[in-house]
Amino acid sequence: MLVKLLVIPVLFAVMNLIGFFLMRSDKRRARRGTRRIPEAILFAVAFFFGGAGSTIAMFRYRHKTRHWYFVVCFPLFALLSTAVAVVAEIALFRTLTA
Repeated sequence: MLVKLLVIPVLFAVMNLIGFFLMRSDKRRARRGTRRIPEAILFAVAFFFGGAGSTIAMFRYRHKTRHWYFVVCFPLFALLSTAVAVVAEIALFRTLTA
């Protein structure tokens, strides 16, 4: 039972780490002038539970902060994915303890 309760927090943490490191990697690639990570990939990771990590990296490395759609959407994705993760964890806990 306890292992099932760890699935959502672990998924959330992993996706946020992926989002953070993708943003950092894209910033490094931008500085070096090498092939970049497509914006669609950055948005997909941010939307699917990686919003917090992507947002933190965006402001930490000052990457994509001139694009309004990143500055607006990434924090919204972070709030939305955090809320979904919390609600899903509570629902899972209630079903497992009922």
